[in-house]
Order: sequence, then structure tokens, then C-alpha cells
Amino acid sequence: MTTSADTHCPYCALQCAMTLTSPADPAPASTPGPVPVTLLPPAPSAAPVLDVAGRDFPTNKGGLCRKGWTSASLLNHPGRVTEPLLKGPDGVHRPITWDHALELAANAVQATQARYGADAVGVFGGGGLTNEKAYMLGKFARLALRTSRIDYNGRFCMSSAAAAGMRAFGVDRGLPFPLVALDTAATILMLGSNVAETMPPFVQHLKGARDAGGLIVVDPRRSATADFTADGAGLHLQPLPGTDLTLLLGIAHVVIAEELVDTTYVADRTSGYSAVARSVSAFWPERVQGLTGVPADLIRETARRLAAGATRGGAYILTGRGVEQHVDGTDTATAAINLSLLLGLPGSARSGYGTLTGQGNGQGGREHGQKADQLPGYRKITDPAARAHVAGVWGVPESLIPGPGLPAVQLLKSLGQPDGVHCLFVHASNIAVASPDANAVIAGLRSLDFLVVCDFFMSETAAEADLVLPVLQWAEEEGTLTNLEGRVLRRRRALAPPAGARSELWIMARLAEALDAPSTYSEDPETVFEELRLASAGGLADYSGIDYAMLDRGEAAYWPYPAGSTGTPRLFTDGFAHPDGKAVMTAVVPRRRRTPAPPAAANGAAPAKTMTLVTGRLLEHYQSGAQTRRVAELLATRPEATVQIHPAAAGSLGITAGALVSVSNERGEVVCRAELSTAIRPETVFLPFHFPGMESANRLTEASTDPISGMPEFKFNTVQVRPVAVPVSTNADQMSEAS
Repeated sequence: MTTSADTHCPYCALQCAMTLTSPADPAPASTPGPVPVTLLPPAPSAAPVLDVAGRDFPTNKGGLCRKGWTSASLLNHPGRVTEPLLKGPDGVHRPITWDHALELAANAVQATQARYGADAVGVFGGGGLTNEKAYMLGKFARLALRTSRIDYNGRFCMSSAAAAGMRAFGVDRGLPFPLVALDTAATILMLGSNVAETMPPFVQHLKGARDAGGLIVVDPRRSATADFTADGAGLHLQPLPGTDLTLLLGIAHVVIAEELVDTTYVADRTSGYSAVARSVSAFWPERVQGLTGVPADLIRETARRLAAGATRGGAYILTGRGVEQHVDGTDTATAAINLSLLLGLPGSARSGYGTLTGQGNGQGGREHGQKADQLPGYRKITDPAARAHVAGVWGVPESLIPGPGLPAVQLLKSLGQPDGVHCLFVHASNIAVASPDANAVIAGLRSLDFLVVCDFFMSETAAEADLVLPVLQWAEEEGTLTNLEGRVLRRRRALAPPAGARSELWIMARLAEALDAPSTYSEDPETVFEELRLASAGGLADYSGIDYAMLDRGEAAYWPYPAGSTGTPRLFTDGFAHPDGKAVMTAVVPRRRRTPAPPAAANGAAPAKTMTLVTGRLLEHYQSGAQTRRVAELLATRPEATVQIHPAAAGSLGITAGALVSVSNERGEVVCRAELSTAIRPETVFLPFHFPGMESANRLTEASTDPISGMPEFKFNTVQVRPVAVPVSTNADQMSEAS
């Protein structure tokens, strides 16, 4: 006898549909002993306790990527944490009871706040939490912990696009149209996203544009997605890193100069055109070519193809992290939106603008209270009406809800500081690997009075924790998530969890009780969702018309979905979310970037070259790699980080394929093997960010942030590249030794 459940992949925001089938009595997960749980896979994982099958669904059409097909192998992985672990004076984590663990956590909160004040306790959440857990985490932080210091790792992902969307449209939904709308597009301009590797089933939706010769990809690398433009299928624009904003202004210049603007649309549905027209006047194609390296004729051709597509089969402009993870990321996304508005794309029947959400619940995770400045329903925490509404749902005086806190980078910089956070709770985030200036973040974690990490593996962040609380994996829980197109989906339980693991909802409910918190904290996901519906009602992200029953019937539910409505698959058809119903065009121009002076070379050091570092993802891994580096099949294919470098640059330094290379700057150093490739620009190197230790790309990224969104600078960092003369132990060597 078998049981099965229809659910969705635990990884990216495409949320591919899958069916999980399990034996009636699956083998339990292994239980770790009273020794440190290794950060590396100790052995190939056991046979999965669930069979995975792709399920027909509009986003993935039955397909899955390698990560999805292997996702079940983690459910009974021997490295699974299945009971609370307390770090002893010797640095070893040993099992304790749940009663003891909860007592320690509650005591740490009370002692910290008695000594330093309420905001000395902080919470760092994640875009992988279900809607129910994300909602409850925001409520728990503000009412049970009485702190304003909550933010989440989506600040590193979607914040620039979200800020630009709010500024232009008055609302932020990654794709304000169903993904299948791309299928019939004549032209698609994709900036800064390598979907062929990050979410492979997505590429099915590019076929129509490819067949029409209308796929245009902007990327400093000739990525797998850029390769789809070959043989007449489209164009690849390969700008210098950090010049995407300038390139977009150049394309907009051509649209205006060649009278390709949809003048009726701009007059009727937008404001701010005159200022934008003046701002792009200085960015004619030949000048932009000199600034970006993109030939002027390709800039003109891009503008013309977009305009032609808008009048034929439809045109879409899509942005991703490559153009958004900058200190001017909000302005760059705004420039892309301005271009889409000039062409009349947003809100039209066959065209549009969208941004590709990355994490599994990156959309829902930013709507219901994890962000430092937001309350449920995408309400501003500074809005008196919003505060009054949410306080009413929670049954507390409005004055009990703290004000805005600190965005993620500032929150992490405050760790252990006199007026900063001294006790931190981390949920669904591996900040020791995924944060900018990771060395400084790890130092901050070690300076805390008490660190609590909720996880199902001993991640690099959990290894720093005083207390590790074992939580459920995706196939062991019920809940909802919201995918990249704003569609709310059901996560269904297919497997009983290990006896010692608990849901974050249960943990928050027990801690709220121990802290004598006001309001209620249910551990039942559906009960929490019913409260979320009430809290979101009337907000920008209104879920009040959605319930579990309709989702279980398979009904499509796109927010906003007010009670009594049928939802909103395509936004902006009747107007934008500003009071006058118009989209706002905002003039933006590039800002001068700081280029750090290269460090002095040590006596006898190998020759070095100053280059630009860009970071990104690999097909086989996801986020910090805390999960995918534990999947034997994925790890075997990509066991270590490699630095991608152009053969000409490598040759000038005496670097050969597979040789060890040092990539360094004033923040730290990465040492890994060289991968020689003509797919990268000669002045640029690429590192994936999935690996820890001496291969951690975020040792090098700077914590400077976009002044509007709080997004850190992940995609434009100056580094020194040199060969390594003395052999060093890499992560791959450590993996071999550990296994």
C-alpha cells in the first residue's frame, strides 16, 4: 500500500508541480549522535523514502530540473538534525530535550532584553518559509519578542525589484501576469537572469520568442540562456558588469528618438514622461557603446525589436538578480520599467513587464510581515490605518506593535554591537554563506550572547549557534506558498516527520506561551492561514478570498483576491495602484561607482590582475548549497566552486585550467580552481555563491547597499586575481577526507 500527495518543489519560485509517492511505512531518518554534525555530506544519501514524479502544471508542464528530481533524497539524509542541540563549552553540539531547549531560548530573550532593551533581540527569516510561517514569524517577533528587529534573506533577492515596482506601479508582484502569457510573445527582453540554469523548466515559455527570432538576453557572460539566442533566435547583449542602467537608458533613448513610443498609452496611463525623456537624451547609442561595450547597432536593434513585438505578438521585459543586486539596483529596475511604459507594455493584453522571483516563497515571504517595514498584506508598518487594522486582527492595542526595524544588511552589521542585536533567531536562512561580506557576518554571529537557529541540517550558520532547533522539511508539512506569478499554491504533507522535529509554528506557539505574549499563536497551518486572510484583507496583497478548500480543488488563485472576487491573474488592465490610476515614470541616471585601490602585493607574491567579480548560481545547486551540497548526485557533478576566467586573462597571469587561483580584496580571499571559458568577458571573473569556507564568494562581496531597497552589492566587486603557488586545502579536498 502506498500514499501520495500532490505538492510543489521545495526550491525556486517556479514552484514546479510534483506528485510524491511513499510506502505506507517509510524508514525513519537517521538520528545524529552526541557529536558535531559535519558540515559536509558524510556519505551518499540513502535511497529516497519518496518517489518524485513531475505533475502537469502551467509553470513546468510536467517537467522538473535536477534539483527537483533529487529533492526527496534529503528527507532521510543521515545528516538530518532530529533533536535540539546545545553547544557546550568545548564547541560540541549535544542533544537536549525540547523542554530544556525552549526554556533556554525563552531565558535568553528575557535576559537579553533586561540587559539591553527590547530591540536587542532580532529575527532573521527566509524566503523559503510557507506563507503561514512567514506571517507568524512577523507576528511572533513584534508581539512575543517585542522587537522591531526583523528582516529576511529576500532583502538579498527581490528588494530592488520590489522597490521599483512599488514606485512605478504602486504594488509589487513579481510577474503581474500568468507565466504562460510568455508563450505567445514575439519578443522577450531578459536582463540579468540565467533561467536555463536557475529554473530550467522556465525555458519552455521562451520557445515562441525564440522561434520568432525575438529572444534578447542581456548578460556579461554567454550563459546557457544567452546561448538560446544563437542561430538567428535572437540577440545577446554582453555589457560590462555594472552598466545595465546605462544600457537601458540607451535603449530608451532610441525608442524616443526613433518615435517608437506608444504616445497614447504614455499620455493616458503614465506620468513623468517629460523628465524621463530629458534624462535619456544624453545616452545616444554610440556613447552608450563606449560606456557598456555593447555595439550601438545592437542597442538600436533591441529597441526596434521590442517596439515591433509590442505591435505584433506581444513583447515582455523581464529582469532578474543580475541587474538588481547592485547599489543602484532600484534605479536599474526602474529604468527597465520606464522602457516598458514607453512601449505601452504593462497592463496590455499581450505584453508586460515582470521580475523573476528567486526563492521558493520569495513572493509570499515578502508580503506578510518578515520585512522590517511591513505588516501583513503588504501594508506599511508606518501607516496608522494599517497598524490599526492588523492590531484589530491580533486583538492587541496598536501601541504594542513596534515601528520599522533595520533592513537585513544593517541588521547583520548590528550583531554584537553596543546598541545592536545580542540574541538572534534565524529561520530558513544560511546567512554565514549567503550574506555579503560573509567574514564580517560570521564574526558578528560569534559576538552574540545567544544564537538560535531553526534548521533541518547543520548548516554553516547552525554550526555557529548556541542552540539548534530541528524543524520540518517541505514534504512533512502543510501550508501555502506564492509562486513567481503571484499564484497561491498548496504544500501538502506526504511523510511523517522524525519524532524529534517540530514545525516553526509549534516552536513559536510554545515560546510565545513561555514569554506570556499577547494574542494567539496556533500551530495548525490552516488556522494560521485563516488569520492571515483577515490580516491581509484590504491590503495590496489581499488573500481574503482564498481558502484551503478552493486550493485543494485546484482553483487558480492569483492575488489580490478580495473576498467575493475571482482573483487577479493579470494586473493593471484597468489602472495602476496609485491614487490617480497612472504608472509613475521616474527619471534615473547612473551614479559614479567607487573602485577600491588594489592592495599592495606581498614580497614574492605571484603577479595579480585587478578584475571585476560577478557572482551567481549553478544548475546543480541552490542558494547557499546547504541542501544541494548534501545530494550525492548533484555534489558529484559540481563538488567545488570554480572561478570562471577568460583564457586571455588567465594566460597573462600564467593560470592554466584546473590550477588553483586566489581571488581577493580588502574583505577576504577565495581560493578555488580555474575554469577557462570564452563565455566570460576578459576583464571579469565569475564565482558561484553556493560554497562555504575558502570557496565562499561572499567573502568578497561588499555590504554597501541601495539607499532605497537595502539591496547589497553582489554583482560588481573589484578583486585581485593571481595564481596560487603553494598548494592549499580546498573544500573539495575536505569533502573527500570527510567521506
